[in-house]
Amino acid sequence: MVVGGLETGGAGKGAMVDVAIIGAGPAGLTAAYLLTKAGMSVAVIEKDERYVGGISRTVEHQGYRFDIGGHRFFSKSQAVVDLWNEILPHDFIQRPRMSRIYYEGKFYSYPLRAFEALRNLGLWRSAACMASFARAKAFPRKSVKSFEDWTVNQFGQKLFSIFFKTYTEKVWGMPCDEMSADWAAQRIKGLSLWGAVVDGLKRSLGLNKGPNDGMATKTLLESFRYPRLGPGMMWEAARDHVIASGRGQVLMGHALKQLSQGPDGQWRVSAGHSGGETVIHAAHVISSAPMRELASRIHPLPASLPEAMELKYRDFLTVALKIRSEDLFPDNWIYIHDSKVQVGRIQNFRSWSPEMVPEAGVACVGLEYFCFEGDGLWSQSDEDLITLATREMEILGLVRAEQVIGGAVVRQEKAYPVYDETYAEHVAAMRADLEARFPTLHMVGRNGMHRYNNQDHAMMTAMLTVENIKAGKRIYDIWRVNEDAEYHEAGDEGAQREAVRPAASPTPDQVAALASMRDVPRRLVGNKRSGDKRRAA
Repeated sequence: MVVGGLETGGAGKGAMVDVAIIGAGPAGLTAAYLLTKAGMSVAVIEKDERYVGGISRTVEHQGYRFDIGGHRFFSKSQAVVDLWNEILPHDFIQRPRMSRIYYEGKFYSYPLRAFEALRNLGLWRSAACMASFARAKAFPRKSVKSFEDWTVNQFGQKLFSIFFKTYTEKVWGMPCDEMSADWAAQRIKGLSLWGAVVDGLKRSLGLNKGPNDGMATKTLLESFRYPRLGPGMMWEAARDHVIASGRGQVLMGHALKQLSQGPDGQWRVSAGHSGGETVIHAAHVISSAPMRELASRIHPLPASLPEAMELKYRDFLTVALKIRSEDLFPDNWIYIHDSKVQVGRIQNFRSWSPEMVPEAGVACVGLEYFCFEGDGLWSQSDEDLITLATREMEILGLVRAEQVIGGAVVRQEKAYPVYDETYAEHVAAMRADLEARFPTLHMVGRNGMHRYNNQDHAMMTAMLTVENIKAGKRIYDIWRVNEDAEYHEAGDEGAQREAVRPAASPTPDQVAALASMRDVPRRLVGNKRSGDKRRAA
């Protein structure tokens, strides 16, 4: 018989499909879309009761729409751009890109423009910053191991404490003197304080009319495309295409319970839901579930389970406030570099798309708090979080408490895979174990690979996995997607047209390279400095 377009193996045996997909995020739905387009049958299980898209979903509350984290639709991959256009051909709008730093009531360009920062800080504080910078150059830290070491040597203690320390520690939940220096060199490359000062002096003498920023990096994109109703619109469209094909279904409110492979190589996927249990049989399984979660649900348990259980994640929550006011700032978001408040970043939803905010005269902003699941911030009630967000907006001088007319809270678990000192070895161990034992089990996406990928990179891992399944062998190595650490909002859209090719297996060099992929900090081993007697400049 047919259930949702899928054949079943008879009473009690569950649906039979070509590919079972765990997770309805960008990677999972990209795979489902392309597989059904190729004539294959799929079943997607998603634990969320309502929303597809994972971290790229759009949450709706009383007509207001909230983007979880902010998603600019820009990719260097032409294949990804083409797929976006194919799935959602008529609903993109072009939006200006603008993000700034907010510190003590003033806005600063992001990426930071050093000369502008000194000007905004005022005469006396700028003088102190320059004195601190001079001291750092005259007496640099000899052993540069941490993010703090590197940044203080580059800019001095004063600028480090203002523009780098507070926000970085909010995001990653660890002190700057415990983060690796290589992340700082990667993230802040090209910014020269001395170059900015020289450029500023030349400008004052009429000798330089170029940008006064001390930067030597590529120009960031000035605009980007965005679905008019938020990024979830893309993944709702992909879901609808999968269902309309007659070859797939998306099962909401279904959480992976157990995954096992029979002697014939066929997979049995068990998913729990409010009504009981659903069983799916498939030739292949694509998983975008967190590696830790996947390993604990494979039966029998894999040898790499202990390594997988050591993988860690950083979570965050968004507190959306409706404010009786015109828009508070034109930016897509602003970074909050102020230790008086816990909020790390504030989105302005109307700047992403006017259709995200249905009422004129009402601003809607999302305050983002970085935390660990289960900690004090995560565990607070929605009411307490809305009160906290309102109070912090007032502390920042952005609104008065009486202007806030409502709010909502969205929690996002496992938003960022943590790159600690052992994660690369743990990922490599699980990858080697599962690839050797289960060639028809494919891990994709940000959490599926424990990689700090953007949305387009997650999609590319799924696109190449589909090609491997269609070919019946691994012709592409998806682990080579996003190997470089280049800043991914610079360059030309669609500039990359060649797909990555395979490596036979992860080499020691590739395992070591994992730790430098994307700009995510690693924790240093044995580098806590609670007794450090260094004097601040």
